[in-house]
Amino acid sequence: MLEPDLAGRTVLVTGSASGVGRAFALSLADCGASVAVHYNTSGDAARETAADARELGAPAATTVQGDVTDPDGVDALFDAVEADLGSVDVLVNNVGAFAPDHWADIDFETWQTVIDTNLTGTYLCSKRALPAMRERSWGRIVNVGYASAEKGLVSPKNFPYFAAKQGVLMFTRMLAADTQDDGITVNAVSPYVVENSDEYPDEAPRGRWATFEDLAQVVRFFCDEGSEYVSGENVEVDGGWLPEDV
Repeated sequence: MLEPDLAGRTVLVTGSASGVGRAFALSLADCGASVAVHYNTSGDAARETAADARELGAPAATTVQGDVTDPDGVDALFDAVEADLGSVDVLVNNVGAFAPDHWADIDFETWQTVIDTNLTGTYLCSKRALPAMRERSWGRIVNVGYASAEKGLVSPKNFPYFAAKQGVLMFTRMLAADTQDDGITVNAVSPYVVENSDEYPDEAPRGRWATFEDLAQVVRFFCDEGSEYVSGENVEVDGGWLPEDV
């Protein structure tokens, strides 16, 4: 298991009060980073995650609240992280709603929420984090995608999610090219289905869904000093799934 030395680094994981975001935050805390646990509405869960991060050895762990789809909200949450922990060295863009209904049955508000949480939030948080990373000539940005983006899967159900994740993948590769001389890497980790989901077919690749730890190992790899030449990449954590399997 790769465990990068993140001593002296500050990590912000969006949407890390619970689920896979929590797993990312705790995994990077275990590597010695100070961790900002972001939430929008789940304050109690975020505080519990921060406490667990400190128990794992994080020098410091704090909680920050904010709407990642709102530019002012993103500025405020980064200001809060910087006041408590210093500038963000590692940003994991994890927030992202989905809508499993047929596209024609999805109302505009839901459509906008899915696009904004997945794509706009990734854009806003990355843009806010980059100046300080460029100033220090070091930074890691990891975006959470979806396996369908690389494979080009299109379905009438959950379509805004697929469209947003395709945008996340394109944004990842654009930003990697734009930061190649800045000491910054930008990569994506893309699951098919993770362990807490019951919205998908019963037969999973390799007999199981991806675990949080499966995903966290990829994030740790991207954050390692030895991965500085790996940028613009998308690692699918899907057990070898192909669209024709479902």
